[in-house]
Amino acid sequence: MEILDLHHLDYLNENELMEMDTFIHRIDSTEVIYQPRRKRAKLIGKYLMGDLLGEGSYGKVKEMLDSETLCRRAVKILKKKKLRRIPNGEANVKKEIQLLRRLQHKNVIQLVDVLYNEENRTYMVMEYCVCGMQEMLDSVPEKRFPVFQAHGYFCQLLDGLEYLHSQGIVHKDIKPGNLLLTTDGALKISDLGVAEALHPFAESDTCCTSQGSPAFQPPEIANGLDTFSGFKVDIWSAGVTLYNITTSLYPFEGDNIYKLFENIGKGDYVIPEECGPLLSDLLRGMLEYDPVKRFSIQNIRQHNWVRKKHPPSEPPVPIPASAESRDPWRSMTVVPYLEDLHGYTEDDDDELYDGEDEIIYTQDFTVPVLCSCRKRVKISKNGLKLLATPFQCLAIPRFRTP
Repeated sequence: MEILDLHHLDYLNENELMEMDTFIHRIDSTEVIYQPRRKRAKLIGKYLMGDLLGEGSYGKVKEMLDSETLCRRAVKILKKKKLRRIPNGEANVKKEIQLLRRLQHKNVIQLVDVLYNEENRTYMVMEYCVCGMQEMLDSVPEKRFPVFQAHGYFCQLLDGLEYLHSQGIVHKDIKPGNLLLTTDGALKISDLGVAEALHPFAESDTCCTSQGSPAFQPPEIANGLDTFSGFKVDIWSAGVTLYNITTSLYPFEGDNIYKLFENIGKGDYVIPEECGPLLSDLLRGMLEYDPVKRFSIQNIRQHNWVRKKHPPSEPPVPIPASAESRDPWRSMTVVPYLEDLHGYTEDDDDELYDGEDEIIYTQDFTVPVLCSCRKRVKISKNGLKLLATPFQCLAIPRFRTP
């Protein structure tokens, strides 16, 4: 083996090292200037896109503004390429659109519009909900609601579920993650992707398929029955939901889906003592192993826990700050895009009217009108100012905050 003679190796001299320093510079962190990327406006039909609200297995959900009614909306953006990779993805989306188009209830999410484009994208424009129930539960250490708050949400869930069943629709995936809330506390049942519409002349509510979340499935599905009562599946899932939002626990758990289904199939569970006798009795009726003996919606409505008025015993769980911006007020995210759309810059402040003529635009005040006036209007939102162009001014009635 030949040994390399180290004396013949060449090394960089001091001058050459100094020359290298001409293209390697070290700077202090205080010298770094961060300039946020300017948000660019994007219009989809008459809707102006806002920021991302969430993302699921089917696609993204963003906020948007209806330029005609000035209403906040949420849009579910679905890509055909992504749907094809999900079992029954395209069929579930098509079914959800068909179902939502014929549903109209205060406790069921409303489909406002459906748009398509050449990029094989589907835009499902929905009414805007400020938060999801699961997000609220995750925001507090107790992971549960006070009894009076849980009671209010459960009664609304019951109303929405009764309406769906009256329309011959089995939701099949009732859980806190599919229950949304508006700014005024209204609960909305959402995500009907795995729902099933019974035949109008069907003699019963018998179903034979289920794609719901495993922890919320009843014993008849866990045990692999070929057919089962669809409405009683929703009752069971609503019972697991009530159990979860009042105790922060699940009646059945398992290290994997096989162990979970084995435990559900046995039907053995424990109700914590702090639930009290009334709530415990209701949960036992909704989580009855035999679907024939399981409570119906009428049985639940007549139950004393549902009929009882529960006084506030502890502070309610508030709507948490948004995950992305940490905004406690969940303000409109379309304002920066409006600024870009209308060409607003900081220099425009001097050209605006003084404070006496200021118009306040709040997130919960909308009016279905567009103004064609020629006057420049100043709109402020939480310190942000917007200059609307003369040819497309957002007209909002003038009012004063107390």
